[in-house]
Amino acid sequence: MSLKAGIIGLPNVGKSTLFNAITKQNILAANYPFATIEPNQGIVTVPDSRLDFLTEISTPEKTIPTTFEFIDIAGLVKGASIGEGLGNQFLANIREVDAICEVVRCFDDPNVIHVEGEVDPIRDIEIINVELMLSDLELITNRLNRIGKKGVMSKDKLILQEIEILTKIKVGLEQNIPVRNLSFSIDESEIIKHFNLLTIKPIIYIANVNEDDLLGKNDYVSKIHKYVEEENSSVISLCVKIESELNELPDDEKIDFLKELGLTDSGLNRLINVTYDLLGLATYFTIGKPEVRAWTFKKGMKAPACAGIIHTDFERGFIRAEIIGYQDLKELGSEKLVKEAGKMRLEGKEYVMKDGDICHFRFNV
Repeated sequence: MSLKAGIIGLPNVGKSTLFNAITKQNILAANYPFATIEPNQGIVTVPDSRLDFLTEISTPEKTIPTTFEFIDIAGLVKGASIGEGLGNQFLANIREVDAICEVVRCFDDPNVIHVEGEVDPIRDIEIINVELMLSDLELITNRLNRIGKKGVMSKDKLILQEIEILTKIKVGLEQNIPVRNLSFSIDESEIIKHFNLLTIKPIIYIANVNEDDLLGKNDYVSKIHKYVEEENSSVISLCVKIESELNELPDDEKIDFLKELGLTDSGLNRLINVTYDLLGLATYFTIGKPEVRAWTFKKGMKAPACAGIIHTDFERGFIRAEIIGYQDLKELGSEKLVKEAGKMRLEGKEYVMKDGDICHFRFNV
């Protein structure tokens, strides 16, 4: 399952530096607007300590973690929805991602230019949110103009239903309500899915703080937390400078460096975990001598659909799934002991997969 998170923000808030750090790539990071023009893409592995245990007991030829794709998208400025800066290109790139990670500057530094002249995280957030809503509003309005008369004249139920839903979205956007904060039925969600609206995407605000404020109180960050109380959004604080320094260290030294700072995990790991939670994602595993592998799925998916993530034939010819819970394996120590304890389960087509399931799919095509 290919998943993408777009890193966005105003120019010079630390987007590209963060991207460099978390993807270990050398993308241009400069102290002037529009250092990023084409979106940069980087694949990161999803940290999961369960893989270490599964590798230890299986001794496979290789271990394959699941991955996540981050995309560094050009900095946005006021007026992007009408083409200012790199607006149209910026907005088109955002439509291709599953989640939005918005970097917000929460530190003062006279040596780093701020495109708006001074640091104000709420103003920065609202600049971007307004541009995203204006872009969605234009798309919805154009669609309503195209199908409005047709719906009235034809009395087509599907067109009339679409008009009703789009009108609801239009009214919400005109009241500064992003689409993700509106409620829809399952049928309505299916209708609007193909519009790929910007403000329906889940959003994570990344507060970029200085090193001294990482463990302490930061008034800018407090304002962001208060701002998003009514949104279905998350906020994490990290120091892009520290993430960049971590990138230069070997893995064993990273742990010591984090301990010295009083941290238990890197900003990347926290960002991935929050993104997973926001997107409703989970992980199942397959184990064997050739490989131990982690697979990402959406919570609520049934066994055949999860099998199809590995190969479409697995879903098409699904017979059953042999399931071992990770905790059972951890406690008992081997697949053999789990089976002897009667804790391996045979599940059919209606089984809803759980995070940590260790699976062997039976299929026939």
